[in-house]
Amino acid sequence: MSFKRIHAAYRFISGFGSPASLGRSIKAERKGINKALEILDFVTPKNCDIGRDDSHGRLIRSCLQGLLETGQRKCPKLVKGGEHEKLRSPAEETSRWSSKILAEEGAATLASAVSSCGANGALEEGSQLHGLSLKNGFYGRVPIGTSLISLYAKCGKLDDAHRVFNEMPVKNTVSWTAVISGYAQHRRLETCVYLFNLMGHVSSKPNDFTYASLLSVCTNCASLALGRSFHGQEMKIGYGSYTHVSNALISMYAKCGIIEEACYIFEKLPFKDLISWNSMIFGYAHYGNADQALDLLKEMEKCNILPDAITFLGVLSSCRHAGLLDKGHHCFRLMVKQGIKPELDHYSCIVDLLGRAGLLEEAVDFVEKMPMSPNAVIWGSLLSSCRVHGNVWIGIYAAERRLLLEPGCATTHVQLANLYASVGHWNNVANVRKLMKERGLKTTPGCSWIEIGDKVYGFKAEDGTNSELREMLVMLDTLGDHMESLRYMLRTPLDDVDQIDECQ
Repeated sequence: MSFKRIHAAYRFISGFGSPASLGRSIKAERKGINKALEILDFVTPKNCDIGRDDSHGRLIRSCLQGLLETGQRKCPKLVKGGEHEKLRSPAEETSRWSSKILAEEGAATLASAVSSCGANGALEEGSQLHGLSLKNGFYGRVPIGTSLISLYAKCGKLDDAHRVFNEMPVKNTVSWTAVISGYAQHRRLETCVYLFNLMGHVSSKPNDFTYASLLSVCTNCASLALGRSFHGQEMKIGYGSYTHVSNALISMYAKCGIIEEACYIFEKLPFKDLISWNSMIFGYAHYGNADQALDLLKEMEKCNILPDAITFLGVLSSCRHAGLLDKGHHCFRLMVKQGIKPELDHYSCIVDLLGRAGLLEEAVDFVEKMPMSPNAVIWGSLLSSCRVHGNVWIGIYAAERRLLLEPGCATTHVQLANLYASVGHWNNVANVRKLMKERGLKTTPGCSWIEIGDKVYGFKAEDGTNSELREMLVMLDTLGDHMESLRYMLRTPLDDVDQIDECQ
């Protein structure tokens, strides 16, 4: 076997490898191949028949193995026959290993492509890659299946994601975490808990990312009892020092009303990344604790941690809830000074700050000077401020602009009709009500929930299916009488609608 033949095999296999595998092959060649070939040339006669010389044949096979591997440290299988193991011919060995490399590299590349489609929400392209994996026989592989689960979950196709998961012949922890994370993204708490319990029954151990996903769904569903349970489990396993798990805990406790626990976890973190700071700032913002949020922003500067757009959004949100107009303006200017381009959410906070302060004309001027077109949220914020401060004409202006962006918003139609009614424009009121009827628009019933023990109870307005409705209404009447005795003004959104009906 000559040098040319081995180098030809090397070039043939390199054509199927990825850049990374090719680099490994080149590195291996530089360090060891030349020396191995020199030894082989020295010990092997020119007319040697590899089939009759096992010792020399094994050396050739070892060289081929080093050339043809791409990160998979597996020895080539030998064909068993009789008492002794027989070597394949060099041509058979080369063909077999090159096919294996092509399959492994192809599967890895395909899994990476599917993951990219999921990150960009490219469902159609990802579905085509799904079909390609079926055609090439890659579908049963764990990386492919896991990537497809994430793709369909991120694109809102939970049934397809679950079907891919069920069809996987082999499931590992990453696969289970992917499907749990998919349901967590869509706030399917009960399904996440069911899958987590099923995961334990099949002896697949959850990892830190599994618990981070479970804590995130507890955050979105405000399920404090379950969140505490998962917190205890991950602490017992040893994930308490993991930054991303602690970040999820901070958000969970803050969202569920235990801001002290969130602060304790934040202070005990051995390493705080930017997400840790942002999670704590948003926790304070959720309760309008603007001073604490501003203090954290200053502390970030002392720790040489650069805030990002999300950081300033949290601080602006806290200033908005607390009504700190000057500090909110200061943070907005600081953000621009640091080279961070404000987005619509940042502008929305400033508009809300101005609106809450009663500076409605200044708010309109600010909106009209924005470098980008305002969205429906900004007009809705201005509309709400107009209702609070009784500025009818700016409110009508904001409502009309919002309806141009969201013509199907029933709430805005009702608010606009109320504003027209307040200034006696009954023809406009009738036109808005007629338009709602023609489009079949109805306001979405309000909802709320409360957690008692380990169960979350939900309530919807105008829902008479609850078996304890009578007792709840008696309690509400009692609370109403108590509020009236304390001189609270009771007024519901339906009062305005009733007034409109009476006027019509």
